[in-house]
Amino acid sequence: MLSILIPAYNYNTFPLVLELHKQCLDCKIQYEILCQDDASNSKWNIENQKINSLDNCTFFINNSNLGRGNNINSLVEKSKYEVLLLMDCDTFPTQNDFIQKYCDVIPTVSVVFGGIQYEKKTPNKKQLLRWVYGNKREAISLENRNKNPNNNTLTSNLLIKKEIITQYPFDTTITKYGYEDLCFLSLLKTKNIKVSHIDNPTYHLNLETSILFLEKTKTAIENLVYIINSGKFPTIESKINSAYVVLKKLKLVVISAYIFNKTESKIISNLLSKKPSLFLFDLYKLGYYCKIQSK
Repeated sequence: MLSILIPAYNYNTFPLVLELHKQCLDCKIQYEILCQDDASNSKWNIENQKINSLDNCTFFINNSNLGRGNNINSLVEKSKYEVLLLMDCDTFPTQNDFIQKYCDVIPTVSVVFGGIQYEKKTPNKKQLLRWVYGNKREAISLENRNKNPNNNTLTSNLLIKKEIITQYPFDTTITKYGYEDLCFLSLLKTKNIKVSHIDNPTYHLNLETSILFLEKTKTAIENLVYIINSGKFPTIESKINSAYVVLKKLKLVVISAYIFNKTESKIISNLLSKKPSLFLFDLYKLGYYCKIQSK
């Protein structure tokens, strides 16, 4: 009935699998849980081997790094059931009827996003930027998610029919971090496959340090430049690229890149502070995007 697919990288995934395993047993459904580490050489993989001791649960390790999208594609190929639940390894259900809620909607929908939440407790200063960003930009209410269904979706908690993702897999050329979700969901939108939404969130638990989050953001921006310039996703909706297009028409890209170079250190100081500004974070991303595009 249900294949739960968890792409992993350098993370202790066993507690998540243990909880999902328990909920599947409580629901008395046919299930499998497949977790696959993407060649992280992590110390956690010793702990993750315990996944293999649970009924219908398997832990794999890739021989080489595939990238998140290709790792999901690989798990899809390994799965045996016709309904898939994609979950990130650093998530955890907020409710003990998480699996049951998805089982209830399987007969009526093809793609469903349950939402994401962040814990209310403010983390330490070193992790603050990721927490602020997650709460403001990712933890969107069901009502607001429904206003723009495909754009307010993440694949970290996504129920989808196997036939859909088999026909429209994650792009195999995207191997670096960032925006693989956007490309996948944009593709579904062009094929008139609408994402449905329910109130069935998971917590996002793994808060990177603000420094690491900024590094990953720059990698993601570089990946977005590659995606846009490849021309493979002409209908992709990116706020950063939309702003860039306006700046380009006004012939302000070069000056924007110059301003970014002059102000980057000051913006970073704010983003690493106790009161990080998401407005400045947006300017940081746009400035770095202009810097790359102006080369």
